[in-house]
Amino acid sequence: MIEIRPESPLGTDLALLMERHTADMHAETPPESIHMLDASKLAAPGIRFYVMREDGRPVGMGAIKQIDATHAEIKSMHILAELRGRGLSRRMLDHLVAKARAAGITRLSLETGVQPGFVPARGLYARAGFIECGPFEGYSEDPNSVFMTLTI
Repeated sequence: MIEIRPESPLGTDLALLMERHTADMHAETPPESIHMLDASKLAAPGIRFYVMREDGRPVGMGAIKQIDATHAEIKSMHILAELRGRGLSRRMLDHLVAKARAAGITRLSLETGVQPGFVPARGLYARAGFIECGPFEGYSEDPNSVFMTLTI
């Protein structure tokens, strides 16, 4: 059984998710272009963090970072690599969009990489209706970043 619920990113059983996410972000991206948040920063006010569990085991995560009253950013979306291809990434993305919409967000944005390892993520976001945009809150132009947004 798959469920997604709000949790603290500091949960002790989330170490594997955090390690894998960190490794993926550092695998192809130059250090100056890595914009991920570690668990302690994901625990900050204004960030809603969600964990996907399959039969109680954490298999995915994602967060929504509030930018202003109607704009938020998707952060740290990750599904364990060995479970990809089952629609779990889309399920997590749909959950984040629904939670943002329920919170009164009308624009949801994200930053992802240009490297080959990010091609599946960019495809997922495009299929969900995200379009490329310029840098938003706190970002600047970066040849290693793609910025995307969705009006919800």
